Amino acid sequence: MSDLSTDACGATRDPVIDVHGLVKTFGHVHALDGLELSVSPGEVHGFLGPNGAGKSTTLRVLLGLMRSDAGSVRLFGSDPWREAPTLHRRLAYVPGDVSLWPNLSGGETVDLLLRMRGIEPAGSRKAELVERFKLDLTTKARAYSRGNRQKVALVAALSSDTDLLVLDEPTSGLDPLMEQVFRECIAEHRARGATALLSSHILSEVERLADRVTIIRDGRTVETGSVASLRLTQHATADTSLEELFLEAYR
Repeated sequence: MSDLSTDACGATRDPVIDVHGLVKTFGHVHALDGLELSVSPGEVHGFLGPNGAGKSTTLRVLLGLMRSDAGSVRLFGSDPWREAPTLHRRLAYVPGDVSLWPNLSGGETVDLLLRMRGIEPAGSRKAELVERFKLDLTTKARAYSRGNRQKVALVAALSSDTDLLVLDEPTSGLDPLMEQVFRECIAEHRARGATALLSSHILSEVERLADRVTIIRDGRTVETGSVASLRLTQHATADTSLEELFLEAYR
């Protein structure tokens, strides 16, 4: 399921994420059962499935936090299990339930996360993003609401200007105004040629942002393509929403 894209000169570019036949079991449970996933450079790729479908397990394997049992996994052409420290300098991860160091302020946390990636906060987009997300950096992390913890993670990730964003329910706890700021930031991320893998239960958000989507069920890929191509596959009308396409894939 390799997906080679081309640059402005017509040269082929390897996928940023390239997964074939991914298998991961926990005892007798097959969390991933031959999953396929390919994410091209410069695209926002939606990664969809209900709870228990295997999304979180896939992300852990991609981040090098868990070793697969079988299959091929490549991130920027390298094995994330063997090359995780090097690969992590090229990506930023935002989980859906952010845990922070309780005694550090928001500002100290953002600065620490940036420096861990070799980035000096003063030379980053930190100040701009703090303003856009309306984040108070002086508050201790233990006093933050869930939404503000999410803002800290988003500001740190987006300030990094990384090649790849791995986003797992990134707008959890955000109000509609901040969700709009998030969408604007992801559009800007894509405009500069960077890549994002977006896992979210907010299908309207994915439909607005994603160039292509992959839908998984029981650890297997059931649909991959643009929303327009999924409409053709399912013989749907032009106004059929991603939510309707998602539900149809599960019938």
